[in-house]
Amino acid sequence: MKKRTAKIQRVTSETQINLGLGIDGSGKADVQTGLPFFDHMLTLLAKHSLCDLKIRATGDLAVDGHHLVEDVGIALGQAFVQALGDKRGIRRYGWALVPMDETLAQCRIALDFSNRPYLVFTAKNWKQIAGLELGKLRVGLVREFLQGFANEARCNLHVDVLRGDEPHHVVEAIFKALAKAIDQACQRDSRVKGLPSTKGKL
Repeated sequence: MKKRTAKIQRVTSETQINLGLGIDGSGKADVQTGLPFFDHMLTLLAKHSLCDLKIRATGDLAVDGHHLVEDVGIALGQAFVQALGDKRGIRRYGWALVPMDETLAQCRIALDFSNRPYLVFTAKNWKQIAGLELGKLRVGLVREFLQGFANEARCNLHVDVLRGDEPHHVVEAIFKALAKAIDQACQRDSRVKGLPSTKGKL
């Protein structure tokens, strides 16, 4: 069966991104963005989704990490659209509930590769932690990454952090839950004939 892969290059006046994705991988990651904690989260995303991911990203980090983080989300979303192709035979929906010590993050019924982009994001204590930095990554930029991903992957994505106090745990639980939801949604199911939609079109 043909492996589902994609290569995306995104070049703007603010960022330069080269991204390679293999959906049917083993969780290998080779990520360099200049933001160590972001690299760690993207590595977790690859590991727990079992996608292979290679990213080389540079940008105007002296200004802020916003452009780079958002653009990586955009490029990753575009890669999933390219790699999934016509989406025939996939499960389409993915869901995950991931604990991280005191934190519980849920991507509920959550990921739908429906061709209708929409992000719903709720997180306990988000206003209190959004301005904090983890390894040069401002926590609030995680939402911008998710928005860019949802827009370009053309998926309906619901992320709910049900509880959590430690910022590291909150962000890590989000990325792990997203990874597990992606893994489930992208899986091929031999029972699915054609497109997973009663409309006959996604």
